[in-house]
Amino acid sequence: MGIGVTGLVTYAYFSLSSYALSATEYGAITLLWSAVFVTVSVLYRPVEQLLSRTIADRDARGQSGTGHLRVAATIQLALGLAFAGVALALRGPIEDDLLGGSATLYWVLVVAVLAYAASYFARGFLAGHRRFGLYGGLVLMESISRCLFPVAVVVGIASGQAVAALGIAAAPIVSLAVVPWALGRRLRSRGDPTAPGGADPSVALEAAEAVEPRAEGGRADTEFTLAHGGGFAAAVLVVMVCEQTFLNAGPLLVKATEGARGTALAGFVFNVLLIARAPLQLFQAVQTSILPHLTRLRAGGEADPFRRSINLTLLAIGAFAGFVALVMLALGPTLMDLFFGGEVDYARGGLVLVAAGMGLYLAAATLNQAALARGQARAAAVCWAVAAVAFVTFLLAWRVEDRVLQVEVGFVGAAALLCVLLGGLYRAGER
Repeated sequence: MGIGVTGLVTYAYFSLSSYALSATEYGAITLLWSAVFVTVSVLYRPVEQLLSRTIADRDARGQSGTGHLRVAATIQLALGLAFAGVALALRGPIEDDLLGGSATLYWVLVVAVLAYAASYFARGFLAGHRRFGLYGGLVLMESISRCLFPVAVVVGIASGQAVAALGIAAAPIVSLAVVPWALGRRLRSRGDPTAPGGADPSVALEAAEAVEPRAEGGRADTEFTLAHGGGFAAAVLVVMVCEQTFLNAGPLLVKATEGARGTALAGFVFNVLLIARAPLQLFQAVQTSILPHLTRLRAGGEADPFRRSINLTLLAIGAFAGFVALVMLALGPTLMDLFFGGEVDYARGGLVLVAAGMGLYLAAATLNQAALARGQARAAAVCWAVAAVAFVTFLLAWRVEDRVLQVEVGFVGAAALLCVLLGGLYRAGER
């Protein structure tokens, strides 16, 4: 529920910013947002997924130790330092070419990306230990604190593009307030087997003996190396690059190829794709919980519950996507005008296409979590790469007059291709 509300609040952030700023200023905010979330999703979500899967797997097998946390922290720190170095070296192109010469937007980008390193580490830790209430609280606090900045502009407490942009940097810092609670509860649960998430040593030993192969001498092999964690994180990093290509290549390519009107048109394309983005924010609740859940089922050899979890999720996604498509068919242009103003016309058919693409994309994301739980990260990365390359090729190889429609058609086509590829990988895993 917390993550679901987060999706609505995120939508409100852009709606308020759209009303408070000019089209060009709002377009710059959407480009800043895209740059930040492309970067943090690509760099840091692999570690979140690594922690979520590894902690769940080790808990199911009754393994102890903190080596996996050190490995994940090492990877995350290295990625953060690498970003800082590249951002400082390329300050000129980033500030002038992407962010319109604004030093404020540049520093917001740098601070936000570095702050999200800690935020995504905390998310992986909470998800792996099934602290979903705290996870939801973290992302909800992040979203609400970000939204307060354009609210201040709308009501007249502050003014200007810089104030709305500062919310993007402040949000991940404020959200880390939940981390002390999480650590405190974790330490208390270690000493209390009846506490939520507390471990019963006898149950842990039975689980380890049931599902964990023994090394020589009868000792369970619990070593988790940097090579092991790095390999999984690298494959997921490819997936994250492709995921952000789906969500952000449209606005960024439109901005780069449409000259003077590119920034404003990019904001328009961004608004259309929010039909897919907002449900994806809600779907994070499913992604967050389903990976450790499926990992535990696989560690215990429970094939039927694994399959039922996937099938139920896909049915729920189908029903939700159908509902959104019907709403867009009936009220799509009216709702978009209400949320973002009536200066541009939103095509009804294009909005329905994006809703259909959203359903296909969410189905593919579910199948991807199944692949990660089964240890098929590399094969999943190949599927994502093929679909992402096809999407970008479609946008670059054919230049049509209606660039917005081209992005909409490309999105639904690439999502369908991705769903087919990951579906085939899922069936192969079943066999």
